Order: sequence, then C-alpha cells, then structure tokens
Amino acid sequence: MLNRFRSAETRTARRLARIARWDRPIEGGLGRLRAWANMVLVDHGVFRLAYLNLHRVTPKLWRAAQPAPPQLARLRAQGLRTVVYLRGGREHGSWQLQKECCEALGLELVDFVVRSRAAPDKETLLRARAFFEGLSYPALVHCKSGADRAGFMSALYLVVHEGRPADEALRQLSLRYGHFRFAKTGILDAFFERWRDEGEAQGLSFEEWVETRYDPDALTRAFKPGLVSDILVDRIMKRE
Repeated sequence: MLNRFRSAETRTARRLARIARWDRPIEGGLGRLRAWANMVLVDHGVFRLAYLNLHRVTPKLWRAAQPAPPQLARLRAQGLRTVVYLRGGREHGSWQLQKECCEALGLELVDFVVRSRAAPDKETLLRARAFFEGLSYPALVHCKSGADRAGFMSALYLVVHEGRPADEALRQLSLRYGHFRFAKTGILDAFFERWRDEGEAQGLSFEEWVETRYDPDALTRAFKPGLVSDILVDRIMKRE
C-alpha cells in the first residue's frame, strides 16, 4: 500500500513537472525545436503529420487529432475560427506549439475537457449546450488521436446543438475514426445508447434526461470492456 501511494505521488510530481515545462510561452529557436521534438517523438505527432484523422462533422464543425501548426494554418485558410482543446493537460510540446500558433493566426483556443474511458459526468453534459452556443464557427474539436474524445464531442454536438437523433450521432464513434467500442472507450457508445433508449425514446429533452434519469455510476457498473481490444487501445496504441 505504501509503495502504491509513493508511486502515485511520483506520477503526480512528474506530471506537474511536465506542465511546468510546457505550459508557458516558447523561448527562442531552441525552445521551439524542443517543442517540435517533444510533439513528434514523445506525443506521437509523427503519425499525425502523416494522417490527422480530420473529418467534417457539419459545415460548421471539424473533428481531428492533435494538429501541428502547419495543419492549423491550412484549416485557418479554410475559414476555421475556433479550436476546442479536449485533452485537458498541458504536458507536451504540442500544447505549447498550438497555443502560439492560435495566437499568431487569430484563432480562439478554448478548453472543454472530456474523458474517453469513463461515464460522462452530469456537470459536463449540462453545460454543453451553452458551450456550443458560445463558440465562434467554424470550429475544430480535437483530442490526441481524433478517435474517442473527438468522436464523443462531435456526437454530443449533433445531439445537443443540432438536435440530431442518437443513432446519427453514434456514427461519430466508429472504427472509421479509429474508435473501438469494445475497449474501455466503448463506454462512450454505451452513454449515447442509454440516452437513445431512456431519453430520446421517451420524448425527454437531453437535459431533462441527464438531470432526472441518467446515472453515471450505473452506466459504469453495466459496461464491460473486452480484454483484447482494451489491450490494443491502452497498451499497444497508448491512447489517452
């Protein structure tokens, strides 16, 4: 037990050290080189430079993996106005480069933190409508790989902001985007399926269902990920 406590303390200390390093302005050419090296090698950006997993959800919304500055510049040329950062932590050079790039391009950079392996919490869900209404469009939502959190946010946007049916929104959580419904990330599919069956089918508004019927703990207990796909996503692909 003591060793486990010390391991948790060590992980926390290392995370705070990474944030202290990367959540600040880039300093000079050497600082920019370090940020790029960290993004490409540590944050797996080398794969995203080849394939950004970029897709249009609607004419007003894109979804993608973590973009590099040249990729943001291309989207800005296509009319992009807002970048929604879903990753939460500022632990990589990717964040440092993105923040600087958004400022240079005149893009608004905002946070909306969501989780990929846990039942969505009520507070996050209930503030989604106001969040979407407050964005300047066209907007881009992105996580690290563009598969899970970006898919969840795109589906949530379709349900809450566009009033689309759950089955249509669920298409955003698809193997097409690299999402695995039988891994721990499948709890996101289970959430929208529960909304479809318990809320939409009963004629409830999304917010009414969340407030009166939705139980995150019950969803967590009911969902059972598959072992093989879980190993693939978490241990081999090292998804966030």
